[in-house]
Amino acid sequence: MDDIKANRRRDDSPKPFVYAPSQSWDGNDGRWSTFIVRVGSPEQNFRVVPSTSGHETFIPVPEGCIESDPTDCGSLRGAMPFNGKESSGFLTNASSTWKPVGLYTLNLGDRLGIQENGLFGLDNVGLMLQNSGGVELSDQVVAGIATKDFYLGLFGLGVKPSNFTDFENPQPAFMRTLKDQNKIPSLSFAYTAGAAYRIPQLPGSLTLGGYDASRFTPNDQTFSFSTDDSRVLSVGLQRITALNTLLGSRSLLTSSTLTLIDSTVPHIWLPRDACDKFAEAFGLTYDPNTDLYLVNDTMHDKLTELQPTITFNLGNDNNVAKAVTIQMPYGAFDLQASHPYYENATNYFPIRRAANDTQYTLGRTFLQEAYVIADYERSNFSVYQSKFESKTPEQQIIAISTPSKAGNPNDNNNTEGVASQPDDSGLSTGAKAGIGAGIGVLVLALLALAFLWYRRRKSTQKSAKHEPPPQEVQGDIPGAELPVPREKYEMDQGDLPGSRGGAELDSKPSRLLLSDDASKYPFRNQAELPAGPLRYEMDADHGKGGKAATRGDVIHEMDGSNFVVQESRDFKQI
Repeated sequence: MDDIKANRRRDDSPKPFVYAPSQSWDGNDGRWSTFIVRVGSPEQNFRVVPSTSGHETFIPVPEGCIESDPTDCGSLRGAMPFNGKESSGFLTNASSTWKPVGLYTLNLGDRLGIQENGLFGLDNVGLMLQNSGGVELSDQVVAGIATKDFYLGLFGLGVKPSNFTDFENPQPAFMRTLKDQNKIPSLSFAYTAGAAYRIPQLPGSLTLGGYDASRFTPNDQTFSFSTDDSRVLSVGLQRITALNTLLGSRSLLTSSTLTLIDSTVPHIWLPRDACDKFAEAFGLTYDPNTDLYLVNDTMHDKLTELQPTITFNLGNDNNVAKAVTIQMPYGAFDLQASHPYYENATNYFPIRRAANDTQYTLGRTFLQEAYVIADYERSNFSVYQSKFESKTPEQQIIAISTPSKAGNPNDNNNTEGVASQPDDSGLSTGAKAGIGAGIGVLVLALLALAFLWYRRRKSTQKSAKHEPPPQEVQGDIPGAELPVPREKYEMDQGDLPGSRGGAELDSKPSRLLLSDDASKYPFRNQAELPAGPLRYEMDADHGKGGKAATRGDVIHEMDGSNFVVQESRDFKQI
């Protein structure tokens, strides 16, 4: 009976959601495998790319297409036909379920200098085409974007809630709601961007709550999440080496760096000296107008003939044995940039100059040849070499389960196959009898040991009566063990700081609402949010100014319930 109940629980547990790609390759800075989202009522469809650092859904709006854009601007940005006509973007007034929130900064890509606005609201969001086995959730955070810094829409894979006016009303992320509604087994995802340059072409792979074991070569390395919840997939980039370049074999990275894996952006952002080494080894020409590295026709033909290989070594220490190696062919870097970068498609090499160390990024280009699995409940992730075969592989979907409170929160093997079989010990009756006899002998041995311990303890107590009582220890006991806090495996929604609550909006002069056309869409009704109260508590073992307390110092500790309130700012219109 217990086996039947266990099997029923296994059958009732949610399976990973396999987010099928659109089978289209889109983008103005490369050919990217896209995925379809449905927004609104009636549904409007968009081809988007996953964002490993975002947690909201971004879709283009009509204001992003202006007269100087191609006539099929909307389609180029991923908008699919709506009501039998070509669409230039999301029509909020055509959705009966749209609940406007307001105009806010996007907060995604700001470290790379992308500081743009989005028209935020809540609406129904579904994954994949209707009636194709996808999922749909209501009241999800959606941002309409016009900026071409995000040419295609984005589907956020993060779990951080969104806050718009305060921290009291957080809007949960799509991934969080999926888990809360028992539609996926855990807060986790696995993603690789796909490769249009491979023969045969292999589209991207995205699994929510699990991973596809057929798409990567396993390794045993796992990395902990960054404590910065906007950069959880941060890892050490130890080395970049290249073979068969114009100069032969070359080392392209002067020193190791901490870098972010982020599919939100297409490029690889590196230190200036590393970009210079790339330019020398691959014959690249820097264009200051677009900040891109171009490849002229002569160099392109030569590199296509040489077929260089570029290797990235990832690891959080200098132990080569623990490094994860990702090898990338030249085809992964052989991209073209078009409007609005250039009027005609132009060959370029997708590296960018980072202004500082916060900009070091391994973007979507890197994820063409790398497969990443992120587990928010264990706060770790893994990076693997993507696998490419002569034919499209058969999926091997494996669930990532929620950690058991009785188990090890760092147990990376806490997974079960989607089609796992009922447990069966396979022991014979004789074997079971032998095990029972062994247990009986063990119990008798333990009883004997307990009896001997009791006799010795009784003897010790008798001798202790003739000894003077021990002197009582005054003050704190050195080496006293602190109470062990209750273990916590899954991040509560309240533990994650929201993306906008308590933060000031851009204080720059008024800008466009969303569009590049300054004459049509003035920036209006921008609100500056109030700064929240600040709490100050002095450490009990520290004195004034943060210096360590000495004997004789008077230490005043501020009660945690008393706090200094910073002057609040009212909303203001700009």
